[in-house]
Amino acid sequence: MRRYPFLIKLPAQYPFAKYFFKSAAVTRPISFYFAYGSNMNPARMQARGLYFHTARSGSLPGYRLRFNKESHASPGVAYANIEPFTTSSVEGVLYELADPAAIALMDGFEGTPVRYSRECLHVHTAQGLELAWVYLANPAFINNQIIPESRYLAHLLAGEAFLSEAYMQQLQSQDCLPSEIIEGEAGLKFNV
Repeated sequence: MRRYPFLIKLPAQYPFAKYFFKSAAVTRPISFYFAYGSNMNPARMQARGLYFHTARSGSLPGYRLRFNKESHASPGVAYANIEPFTTSSVEGVLYELADPAAIALMDGFEGTPVRYSRECLHVHTAQGLELAWVYLANPAFINNQIIPESRYLAHLLAGEAFLSEAYMQQLQSQDCLPSEIIEGEAGLKFNV
């Protein structure tokens, strides 16, 4: 069995460093990525250079969606995060990446390993369980007093084809800060 630990080590002065170095014991490279935030928008995935063979509905029972990861560019603005919560489930899009190594491209967009850590979790699908990469906000960047911008939330809503009606209603009812949609590649590629 091979281990695929994160390759970047943080200096000891980061008190949350212990959260970054989790690894999964796997017998093959992980080719799945589970998106629960703005990457539920397939056009965003492609703009970011993460090409995929398939996209399908997935869920993470025992987790709940939170908008509590603070933006690095806009303090006071939230991005999506998940946290353990036994009576809840997070819905999202399970992408089968065309190249399993391409997940490293997403690390840059997610701010890994500093802002988010990349973990291996079992995602439930209609076809069974799949081991997938999932990003979780690091504790130092969590702020439970913030909400997302409407343009960020629009990316989550773009995943409608993969989400249940009840989950879509939950997302549509999420409080958010009004913001203008940024058209073109910049609006797809980056949270600006």
